[in-house]
Amino acid sequence: MYLGLDLGTSGLRAILTDENGAVQAEAEAAFDVAHPHPGWSEQDPADWIRACEATVDAIRQAAPDAFAALRGIGLSGHMHGATLIDRDDRVLRPCILWNDTRSITEAAALDATPGMREITGNIVFPGFTAPKLAWVAAHEPEVFAQVAKVLLPKDYLRLWLTGSCISDLSDSAGTAWLDVGARDWSAEALERGGMRRDQMPELVEGSAPGGDLRATLLSEWGLTGPVVVAGGGGDNAAAACGMGCLGEGAGFVSLGTSGVLMTGRDSYAPDPASAVHSFCHAVPGRWYQMGVILAATGSLNWLARNLGESPSDLSTALPDAATGPSTLTFLPYLSGERTPHNDSAIRGAFIGLDVAMGRTDLTRAVMEGVAFALHDSLTALTGTGARFDTLLAVGGGARSRFWLTTLANTLNLPLSLPSGSEMGAALGAARLAICAATGETPEAVMTPPATAEVIEPDANLTQAYTESYERYRALYPALSSLG
Repeated sequence: MYLGLDLGTSGLRAILTDENGAVQAEAEAAFDVAHPHPGWSEQDPADWIRACEATVDAIRQAAPDAFAALRGIGLSGHMHGATLIDRDDRVLRPCILWNDTRSITEAAALDATPGMREITGNIVFPGFTAPKLAWVAAHEPEVFAQVAKVLLPKDYLRLWLTGSCISDLSDSAGTAWLDVGARDWSAEALERGGMRRDQMPELVEGSAPGGDLRATLLSEWGLTGPVVVAGGGGDNAAAACGMGCLGEGAGFVSLGTSGVLMTGRDSYAPDPASAVHSFCHAVPGRWYQMGVILAATGSLNWLARNLGESPSDLSTALPDAATGPSTLTFLPYLSGERTPHNDSAIRGAFIGLDVAMGRTDLTRAVMEGVAFALHDSLTALTGTGARFDTLLAVGGGARSRFWLTTLANTLNLPLSLPSGSEMGAALGAARLAICAATGETPEAVMTPPATAEVIEPDANLTQAYTESYERYRALYPALSSLG
């Protein structure tokens, strides 16, 4: 049996699977995010430990015999967080999370440093780890002076599980300290960020062993051991492992709070200027690229909140299939935008409002605007040489047939809907554990899910959506000029 632990921003999800990926038990535990100042987003790492204890206890109760056969644990987690520990492994301050924007100035300075983009393969975004440490050095020097190790969130959980400071390459690629092409820490990037290599964890591939479960936990959990803890992966890399998206042409689109268009790559082909993220994959010899928009279902949630209705009610008021683009255009820049604009100051807009329009018109425009923003990511990704032979559609927004048909027509790509089998980051973490414990290859373990349905673009509508997208695309320069 293999345990997948997915450390999310709002909670931890655990699933127990057998060697074939069949789920034996699952559990979740929630925790909070603190916002002590505008733009700040922090978490107490002790909450992650309590959540892990709670979910493991729940799984032990639900499936005691299966849990007793545990041989491997895989870790997935939200990326970029700065968890600072001293020489005695004590946490020095709350973890600064991926969506914390306090280090805008430090990020801009690092990004402007000659060679940083070439080394890391990415723009240095404020959400990345390196600028957070630069902020701590400038504003909390007494804390910075005590930093013995910087751990990403899932790797602090690993420290508790194993006693070892280890990270995987896919998660570490989002720090702006890693040479993503060479798959190793960069001495130059560390020096420019004011850090040392001894402050970094040891690196392993995500499908390789990354420590063993501590003897005290083996005893507390009633295990005979040994239990290997895999290197694991950042959340999107782990999700790709759960969906079998490893190499060229295999990708997914996620309609979650944020939106992600991701594809595996067999080689390293960064394009930082496009704001495409180019990271190491969680499996050896592969990379992945993704475009990220900051408000996908977040845009629908925003509209629902302001109309005093639920997102599901707004969605169900629309037909099952899109019949053509709206004359109303929505730009979903509610919190700025990542790909392709890298613009934290831009804000959203409706263009073309008419007195006859109502809530369904607004809902339709919001869904189209998100689809157009993801088309921006598609354009940026294909510009690096990426291709999409298959594109799985996942996330809460994928429950809307109208949204899916709009997206298929906008991207002019078929969308595959996976069948009801478990997938995603928690399953990906469990699959990484299988590889680490058994030596099986990722290609043998990380197979795609069965397809329940394929939504094809409508050839009679794709040209109209292309024209509407071009109108949308032309609005960004006009909108940004207003700021």
